[in-house]
Amino acid sequence: MSAEPIRHVAAIGAGRMGRGIAHVFAYAGYRVTLADVKPRDARQHSDLLAAARAEISDNLAALAEFGAFDAALIPAMLGRIHFTADLAVLADAELIFEGVTETMEAKQQALTMVSGTVGADAIIASTTSTLPVDKLAAFVSQPERFLNAHWLNPAYLIPLVEVSPGTATQPRIVDRLRAVLERVGKVPVVCAPTPGYIIPRIQAVAMNEAARMVEEGVATAADIDKAIRTGFGPRYATMGLLEFVDVGGGDILYHASRHLAEHLGSERYLSPQNVRDNMTQGRRGLRDGQGFYDFAAMDVRVYQRDQMARFVALFRHLNLLPPPGAFD
Repeated sequence: MSAEPIRHVAAIGAGRMGRGIAHVFAYAGYRVTLADVKPRDARQHSDLLAAARAEISDNLAALAEFGAFDAALIPAMLGRIHFTADLAVLADAELIFEGVTETMEAKQQALTMVSGTVGADAIIASTTSTLPVDKLAAFVSQPERFLNAHWLNPAYLIPLVEVSPGTATQPRIVDRLRAVLERVGKVPVVCAPTPGYIIPRIQAVAMNEAARMVEEGVATAADIDKAIRTGFGPRYATMGLLEFVDVGGGDILYHASRHLAEHLGSERYLSPQNVRDNMTQGRRGLRDGQGFYDFAAMDVRVYQRDQMARFVALFRHLNLLPPPGAFD
C-alpha cells in the first residue's frame, strides 16, 4: 500500500462524532469531507448538513473566543470542509472514519459503501465503542487496511484516541494512523479490541460506583462530584492509575482492596492477580524500584519534582492552590 501523505480525510456520518472529526482535521489544515449516508430525502440531507456546518462553526467560534486561536482563521477552516450526501466525492480520500449509528446493520451498510468507493490504498477506520473490530472488518474489502479509532466526545477537544487493530490489520496501517493523529494534536494509544477498550471500561466502573454510593446514602451527588473534581480528577490528570499504584505501593492497594471487599460485601473490589504477584515478588512500586513501571531506570528525584510541578500548575489553573497563611 502507498505511503503517500494523507491530504483528504472523510468522516462518514454527520452526527456528533463525524462533526467533531471534521472539525479536528479542518482545523489542522486538511481537506475534509463530511458525508451523511443515512437514507433521507434531499431536503433532510440539506437540513442535517446545514446543522452540522452551523455546529462546527459555533464550536470554532467558541474556541477562538476562549483564546485558542485567531477567529479570522474560521472561514478558511470551514472552507476546507465539503458537506455532502454523495459518496462519489470520496474517491480520492486517503483516510476515512466511519461514525454512523452503533448498530451492525448501519455499520455494514456504511463500510460496504465506503470500501466500494475509495481507493485500495485508503485507510478505513470505524469509531465504534461497542462492536467487534473483526466482525466489522468483514464488511471491508482488503481488511488489512481496516481498524478502529475510538474518539472520546467532544472529539474536537479530548486529545485521546484509542486505536484498535483487528486480526488482519497490517502494522503499517496502525503506524500511519497514529502518525496522522499525532500530526493533528491527538494522543493515540493502541489497545486490543476488547469490549470497552480502555476509557469506557474504566469509566463504567467509576460511574456505576458513584451512582451506587448515592443509592447507599454514602454522600450526596453534589459532594461525590465535588470529590471527583477536586481530588480524583486532578490526581489522575497528573499521573495515571497504574503510576499511582506504584507511587503509593501495590501492597497498599492490595490490603485496601481486601478491606473494601470484606466490609462492603463484594468481591468486585479485590485486586487482580498481577497486583498480588507484584506484592509477593517484591515489586511494590517506587520504593522497590519496580512495579508496573521500572523506577530503577529513571532519576526518581527529577520524576518527583516533575510530578509536583504538574500538580501545582493544574491546581493553579483550577483555582485550587491555596494562598499562604498570614497568621502572626
